[in-house]
Amino acid sequence: MPGASVIIETRPVSKNISASDLQIDLQGANEAALFKWLVASFLMGKRIQGAIAAQAYQIIVVQHQSDTPQKLAQCSHRQLVGLLGQARYVRYDESTAARLLALANKLISEYAGKVGNIVAASADRRAFEKRLCEFDGIGPKTVEIFMREAAAVLF
Repeated sequence: MPGASVIIETRPVSKNISASDLQIDLQGANEAALFKWLVASFLMGKRIQGAIAAQAYQIIVVQHQSDTPQKLAQCSHRQLVGLLGQARYVRYDESTAARLLALANKLISEYAGKVGNIVAASADRRAFEKRLCEFDGIGPKTVEIFMREAAAVLF
């Protein structure tokens, strides 16, 4: 159409979302912050847009206050699917809900609910990363995202 203008939005295609972008302060290897960053990394590690994963983190951890393994484990599968849906995290909502519950329960049962205990049980960074991969739904991409920022305070 003559006279019509087209505005093209320019932004970085794949900007990594950082812990600080999500208001997570990892300094001092704070246990609460490590868990929050693990959940955020878990959500971002899937084949889903970063903004949607960040929104899912905000809804589940911040708004719904499921900010500890114990609180997350108290959520029902259906409740988590609903929270993921609010964030438009719908492609993997069922499996992600199940795996979030499994993550919380494994962290509680095997590591007394503390990411720091995974570190303590690991001889080195490689052993820690291997232990993370033993959680259902955590693979190399999630470990890469988590370690991008957590490694500096853990090792």
